[in-house]
Amino acid sequence: MKILAIDTSSKTCGVCLLEDEKKVYEENLITDRSHSVKLMPIIENAFSKAGISLKDIDLIVCDKGPGSFTGIRIGVATAKAFADSLNKSLIGISSLETLASCMLLTYVPGKYNNFVCSILDAKNDNCYLSLYYVDSEKNDKKINYKEILSPFSADINTAIQILKVHATSPITFIGDGAESFKDKLQSEFQDAKFATDNLLHSYNLGLVGYLKYLDNNIESSLPMYLKKPQAQRQLEEKK
Repeated sequence: MKILAIDTSSKTCGVCLLEDEKKVYEENLITDRSHSVKLMPIIENAFSKAGISLKDIDLIVCDKGPGSFTGIRIGVATAKAFADSLNKSLIGISSLETLASCMLLTYVPGKYNNFVCSILDAKNDNCYLSLYYVDSEKNDKKINYKEILSPFSADINTAIQILKVHATSPITFIGDGAESFKDKLQSEFQDAKFATDNLLHSYNLGLVGYLKYLDNNIESSLPMYLKKPQAQRQLEEKK
């Protein structure tokens, strides 16, 4: 199965082509959120490098957020346009699950904690986060983790209290929020671990999408915003 993965939820604009679980071509470009200009050239370059075209794609995977409101709209709209025009399968994956997947899908006892928290900096001491638990016992399933807390938005202090209720053992944190709030998280969680790579990679996005497709776990591609845009919040405050 040939897969096209599109990620535009963060400052990185990422595109990956996969053949089943194998990476064929990947480009993750830090664009300072100019995704509307960069995305199509990256997609065209990916197809050129791989020697295939959009018509050869069987499955399209898009990052549905949370993250940049504008970036999410660009990525989801592009993926949906491709899927609708050529009658391709489309699946949306949370940016938070994609972030955690590098640990969740390659769990190494001792290297990571069983609880993995993806956390994104949403500005002004707010964050987006979700919590997962990975079973350290090997099994036949490709995806052997479960979602403990679905993606949500909160200020960092509230988020910490929620995590303390649901995580019964040490947590590994990943995402730019793990960098922004590292001192606070370290002071609140004993034995916490922190990922060394906190960027979202389009290969992981495509891989999670493919594995969920195999399990017939087709998630909606509708954008996951979690909170209102800043402009709308400011307008409501003025009123």
